[in-house]
Amino acid sequence: MDKAVFDRGLEIRKSVLGKEFVEKSFAAADDFNRPMQELVTEYCWGAVWGREGLSKKTRSFLNLAMLSALNRPHELKVHVKGALRNGLTKDEIREVFLQVAIYVGVPAAVDSFRIAREAFAEMDKGIRPEVGDQPATGASSLGASRRRPGPIAAIGPRRV
Repeated sequence: MDKAVFDRGLEIRKSVLGKEFVEKSFAAADDFNRPMQELVTEYCWGAVWGREGLSKKTRSFLNLAMLSALNRPHELKVHVKGALRNGLTKDEIREVFLQVAIYVGVPAAVDSFRIAREAFAEMDKGIRPEVGDQPATGASSLGASRRRPGPIAAIGPRRV
C-alpha cells in the first residue's frame, strides 16, 4: 500500500462521504473486509478522486449517472449526499437523473429520484445512516396528486 496515496484518499473520502461515515466504515471492518476498505480508500479515493483532471463536483456528476445505470441504490444514496457536499444543487442532481431516464431507462431514473429524495430528507434532518444500512424500498412517496405529467402526457393525444 502506498501510504501517501492512501492518506490522500482517506482525506478525500471523508470530505465527500462525511468523516463519521468513513470512520464507521473502518471501525466496522473486520479481517475479511478490511482489505476492501483499504483498496477503495487508496485506489478509488486516492489514485482516482485525487487526480487533478476533474473537480470533485464533476466526479460527483459522473458517479450519480453511473451508479444509477448500475442499479447500486446504497452507493447512490451515499453519493447523492456526497454530491451535495461537493457543491451540486438539487436541481443539478434532478437534471442528471432526467438524463439517466433518456439514456439508461425510466425505471432507473424513477429509483434514482426516490433514493435522492430519501438522501435529501436524511440530510435535512441530520440523519447519519449506519454503515451497511440499505435504503428503504417501496413506492415513491410522491403522491399521484403532486405528480407532474411527463413530456408525452403534457403534449396530449397524438392526432393523425
